[in-house]
Amino acid sequence: MNPFTTLTAIAAPMPMINIDTDMIIPKQFLRSIKRTGFGVNLFNDMRYDEQGNEKPDFVLNQEPYRKAQIIVAGDNFGCGSSREHAPWALLDFGVRCVIAPSFADIFYNNCFKNGILPLALPQEQIDALMKEAAAGNEITVDLENQTVSAYSFKIDKFRKHCLLNGLDDIGLTLEKQSLIADYETKNKQEKPWL
Repeated sequence: MNPFTTLTAIAAPMPMINIDTDMIIPKQFLRSIKRTGFGVNLFNDMRYDEQGNEKPDFVLNQEPYRKAQIIVAGDNFGCGSSREHAPWALLDFGVRCVIAPSFADIFYNNCFKNGILPLALPQEQIDALMKEAAAGNEITVDLENQTVSAYSFKIDKFRKHCLLNGLDDIGLTLEKQSLIADYETKNKQEKPWL
């Protein structure tokens, strides 16, 4: 997993509430568990018509948002089913941060496990960031100092540590590799019959 430290990027304004996981990545694209290849179908039904042509009025089909790495959205982002493919699709597209007033719990947790920073901010701050995004301005998210533009945010210390160091569950385990190896060696000596 790539570390998340400071991100200065274009933010796509998506002022919709209840953007669910089926909107993020529709069920017909959930044929793989590889974590890659989903970005092309991110927001598929909103991005493309029935013939597969881009819908020009959708934000991610417009400049400068085609390369957005931040999404500023409405309340309850990531609701719906618990599919981990939703953060995979965002990440594969290039999104590293989603800023919204609130998130569905499972989606929120899945973001951290996949290197995406989900930031829940008060509505008045979302409104200001939405204006910045709509103007095509870059937004800076500084995880170390816990700021996004002029606003500060709170984050769990453990989750912050994992994102800053690019650690998923496997990476966390590998941090203890020498302790695990020592235990295995000692265990084989003490219990050779195992």
